[in-house]
Amino acid sequence: MNISPQTQQAILALTADAVTRRLGGNPRPLPTLNDPLFSGQTAGCFVSLHRKGNHALRGCVGLLQTGKALREVLVSAAESVLGDPRFLTQPITRNELPELEIEVTLLGPMEKAKSPMDFEPLQRGIYLTLQGRSGLFLPQVARETGWTRQQLLTRLCTEKLGVSENAWSDPAAILHTFTAEVIGPTPVI
Repeated sequence: MNISPQTQQAILALTADAVTRRLGGNPRPLPTLNDPLFSGQTAGCFVSLHRKGNHALRGCVGLLQTGKALREVLVSAAESVLGDPRFLTQPITRNELPELEIEVTLLGPMEKAKSPMDFEPLQRGIYLTLQGRSGLFLPQVARETGWTRQQLLTRLCTEKLGVSENAWSDPAAILHTFTAEVIGPTPVI
């Protein structure tokens, strides 16, 4: 993807505004852009919130290809990140916002892999489906953890799909890979 700096800033401003508004904060002025990526094109995306300094995750929620305009998907993901089930016992509060950074990951098209081991972990994200369950790791997971292909697939099975660690080798398992454009991080407020 080739996203202009102005469009990147607009994407970050829109998502940060959606998070802030959802927690009762004041709206910010948003830039207007005529970029088709921002206003009309469809795409999947993930919105992540991290603590400044140590990059500890506070939420990460996304939507795959929905057929909706990217602007709409960004707002929906940004509002939903506050309800990430992993953090419901310690939800993000409005007072915490100055301590957080926001990052947006735009997903490229999904491509079916020839086999579950057929992907480059540092460059492509993975989306595994099996027995009506699915799970996804963004490409930055491999870059941040250093996990191998097998470790990524094993963790995806146990942590995201809730199946056995070697379920990825099941002939019924289908792996899709995708590229991603990471925008940010930038302070939420």
